[in-house]
Amino acid sequence: MSVSTPATGVRLKKPSWKDPRLLVGVLLVLASVVGVIALVGSADQTTDVYSARDGIGVGEKLTPDNVNRVKVRLGDVEDHYVTVESGLPEETVAVQRIGKDQLLPRESLGKVDALNRKPVALTIEEALPVQAVAGTRVDVWVALPDARSGFSEPKLLLPGAEIAQLTPGSSALGSSKFTVLMILVGDGQMPALLGAQANKAKISAVWNPGGGS
Repeated sequence: MSVSTPATGVRLKKPSWKDPRLLVGVLLVLASVVGVIALVGSADQTTDVYSARDGIGVGEKLTPDNVNRVKVRLGDVEDHYVTVESGLPEETVAVQRIGKDQLLPRESLGKVDALNRKPVALTIEEALPVQAVAGTRVDVWVALPDARSGFSEPKLLLPGAEIAQLTPGSSALGSSKFTVLMILVGDGQMPALLGAQANKAKISAVWNPGGGS
């Protein structure tokens, strides 16, 4: 008969801080925690910037009265907008219309002498749709007087002219209604439009929903 010897139990060694596997595990956990903290911190980064309070028209000067301060996440495009930290640029006007609550893009701002369009008032009798508001566009057609006390065939003079302002009006007795339409006109188109007005041409504006010029 053989006598079996009892199996000797394997004794587990107490983990040591000098164990490389333990150190690698700790480092991985720490790296994961740091990454999560950095991700959460970057996602919560906001910037104080300015936005248009009620819309800023072309040529209108920027002041504390026509802007609001808002917090937004801009990330890599922060340099394209006016921040509260940089402050409102002095003696600066809008060279493009900035809509209500829209952030102030730096490319839409400039000095007065940088304006290449100027507002001109047109009095029109045709009704415009309610969608025709400041910032949208109209096509301006002109019919010059002819020798028969009438008007020649209308021609498209200003395609896609931007509306700066609309003001409804009426005659003294209220018998007729009209709209004073302020549109933005480039210097190159100005002589033709002013000449048509001086020659008592019939000027009509047609809303251009496409907005292209």
